[in-house]
Amino acid sequence: MSKSKKIATEWIYPAVWGIMMYNVLRAVTDLTHHGIFWEGEIKLHITALLLSVLVCYLFNYGWKQRLLKAGEGTRIGKDYAFVVLELIVWLNLLLKAGQELGVLFMGSGWIDYMLINVIYVPLLLIFYTLIRGYLAEQKANEKHLALEKLKTDKKEAELEFLKSQYHPHFLFNALNTIYFQVDENNAEAKKSIEYLSELLRYQLYDVNQEVAFYQEINYLRSYIAFQQLRKTDKLKVNIDIDNRLKEQRIAPLLLQPLLENAFKYVSGGYEITLVLKLKEDQVYFELTNSVSDVLVSSNVQDSGIGLSNLKRRLELLYPEKHQMTVNNGDNFFKVILTLPVKE
Repeated sequence: MSKSKKIATEWIYPAVWGIMMYNVLRAVTDLTHHGIFWEGEIKLHITALLLSVLVCYLFNYGWKQRLLKAGEGTRIGKDYAFVVLELIVWLNLLLKAGQELGVLFMGSGWIDYMLINVIYVPLLLIFYTLIRGYLAEQKANEKHLALEKLKTDKKEAELEFLKSQYHPHFLFNALNTIYFQVDENNAEAKKSIEYLSELLRYQLYDVNQEVAFYQEINYLRSYIAFQQLRKTDKLKVNIDIDNRLKEQRIAPLLLQPLLENAFKYVSGGYEITLVLKLKEDQVYFELTNSVSDVLVSSNVQDSGIGLSNLKRRLELLYPEKHQMTVNNGDNFFKVILTLPVKE
């Protein structure tokens, strides 16, 4: 919505509508009786005109606030019935108060009351309809802008995803080249390249919307083997994986960030224990790594892009269906994650 249109709806339209309503009233009361337009004391006419404008401003503000708070499921018939009742009550209270204070002159008594109601209530209903239409248009424009932003964000995310894929793809091809260039006697280096190639291949080609659990387990085993080549010989990794976890479906690459975190912070006794069990329709994942006597900060579980990304993915993939807890002890760091799985 443009700034000029907002100014018009907030300040100009109510004044114009109030002036128009009072002049319609004067035309009906003066000209139909063959009188002079705005016949009578000019001061009373100016006061009544200003009150008409004030009424429009007050109703304009009140209606907008109520409509903005109201849900889209509000019934139109019920809404308009309430507005008619509201107009009759407040309009007549204002007329009565004006008469008692001497700022309004109701010379014909109840006939003037009836005439003002007959003219002002329909005109104010039209004014209310215009406000409803204006706010509906504003909401539609906001939804349209939000949809366009969503489309733009989706395109940008897709581009970022494609860019992120390009670099691992290039690295994967480069690793194949290096593998054949490494001397046959350097078995350890060739083994490292094999493990790393397997990890990249899974991330690039084998990952769909969901994967079979055995694929994820194979990936975890390759990742552990690769990390053990890099770490000291005194690092001990204990693996306890349920043999029943095979064809169940799960979103890919959810457990690797936790495993990466364990290898990153393992110290002290240099021991990592991984437990992966099937419990009815849920998978239970427990990962514990030893730490040194110096306590690891509570920020460990929130460190790095990987874990932040994992938390967001869990919220999107398993909303209110997953649970992740962290236990940061004196000489260990434990993460427990439970997820639903599909057969």
